[in-house]
Amino acid sequence: MNARVKVLGIVLAVIGLGFIGVGAFAYTQVAAGQNSLQKFSEAQNVELSYNEDGVLVDRGEVAGAEGIVSLVEDDWGYQLKASEMDPNDPLVNTGSEYMYQMGLIAYHTLNGTTTVVLDEDVEYNGETFEAGTYEVATDGRYWADFDRMHPLEGPARAEAWTGVAHALMGELGVGSVTANVLTMGLGVAAIATGLGFTLILAGLGIIWAAAGDKKDGALKQAPAIETIDEPVKA
Repeated sequence: MNARVKVLGIVLAVIGLGFIGVGAFAYTQVAAGQNSLQKFSEAQNVELSYNEDGVLVDRGEVAGAEGIVSLVEDDWGYQLKASEMDPNDPLVNTGSEYMYQMGLIAYHTLNGTTTVVLDEDVEYNGETFEAGTYEVATDGRYWADFDRMHPLEGPARAEAWTGVAHALMGELGVGSVTANVLTMGLGVAAIATGLGFTLILAGLGIIWAAAGDKKDGALKQAPAIETIDEPVKA
């Protein structure tokens, strides 16, 4: 019985070593990914703006930054982590910083205006738009919210949501997802390593307990020592 228990302990310890190996491999891959993301971020060299008090600002105004944060957290449902936004390290290289920068582009696009020029009168759905220059507010509308057939909204959509805006948001979105996946990978590596050590300790504990039971059994089976009473001499 003790032999089987010892084998079980050895198996658990070996499995534990396997989990530690998985954790170590996962960590090396995460480290490589983090290094690559850092190099990419340094090449892009995009930095967030903070004031002298370490508070986020947009074009020098705290209110603008607050609007961007509200867009990201309230409208998009992404909670920015203060630990990932360091005034002493403004380089955009974390998930929260990438999301904030994406929100910055969207915020100014959604709250901007575009100029549309009609060279001649245009009628659309019974309404006549005279030739001239129009200032069209984006008014919080995304690409799909515009009526592309409308004589003002159609051109305004293309001017507001340019290919550059779409490309930058897509690029920043990939950066945010990559950073978050790497963080999750680091957690997986830690869990695998912790589980590995736990299994090793459990296996060694079983082996130790089995060895102790064997010694106790040997002591119990040892023959009792007989004593012979000698007659007392007067």
